Amino acid sequence: ELGWTESIPYLDGPPSPLEFYREWVSPNKPCIIQNAIAHWPALKKWTSAYLREVVGPKVVSVAVTPNGYADAVFQDRFVMPEERQMPFMDFLDIVEKKVTSPNIFYVQKQCSNLTEEFPELVCDVQPDIPWMSEALGKKPDAVNFWLGEAAAVTSLHKDHYENLYCVISGEKHFLLHPPSDRPFIPYELYQPATYRVSEDGSFEIVDEKSTDKVPWIPLDPLNPNLEQYPEYAQAKPLECTVKAGEMLYLPSLWFHHVQQSHGCIAVNYWYDMEYDLKYSYYQLLDCLTKAMKVL
Repeated sequence: ELGWTESIPYLDGPPSPLEFYREWVSPNKPCIIQNAIAHWPALKKWTSAYLREVVGPKVVSVAVTPNGYADAVFQDRFVMPEERQMPFMDFLDIVEKKVTSPNIFYVQKQCSNLTEEFPELVCDVQPDIPWMSEALGKKPDAVNFWLGEAAAVTSLHKDHYENLYCVISGEKHFLLHPPSDRPFIPYELYQPATYRVSEDGSFEIVDEKSTDKVPWIPLDPLNPNLEQYPEYAQAKPLECTVKAGEMLYLPSLWFHHVQQSHGCIAVNYWYDMEYDLKYSYYQLLDCLTKAMKVL
């Protein structure tokens, strides 16, 4: 009713900065852009052998969980992954099944880890997306590198960023909700906690006692508990698959749940959103949703 389509539209190529801002950023609509990164050397170069040669023994940050869910609600806690420092080649051994592990490993550190931990790879992509930087009048706040197992899942959440998500190999599966679905998406406050490996190799959940409770979405959109969260039946999710060589524009404040093919490699660019009228509208909707629950 607010103009959302029933599927994510495709663009044949990157638009002009003005066109992209006018047609997609300003109305806060997602799209998949083809042929936007076809010139990137990474699309051909980023094989396992190349990554071993270029990054190899370098120690990097890897998120490790027992179930594939990092930053997600589990056992009435908001549980963050164990952040393990390990040689990148050892991580690749696990992804390639050369070494077996009962746990799930995912390179997913989001503090611009491409430029901070993998600077050797930046020359194979771009430090920013020029037409997006021109459209927004700024450079990205962060550029992130993603590589992991198929069992690694990103729970439903939203970000305050304009997100350009570029798949280098494999594919990513997105389930999206527009900001207007906020009344149907449950939020609750959870004690933050972190996975920690015990001496016997099993995981335990350790509370982060010095931090405030975290608002998070407890619902799994792939298997929603409609008895507990009946409002979600009124939500209208959109699903799309982003394949190698494609770029998803994921607008700010859109809820997203992400799965991937095994060993999928991606790079994404986070541009800080404008805290303009649409942000005010979202805040109003969020406040009204909370007020209705109190009533």
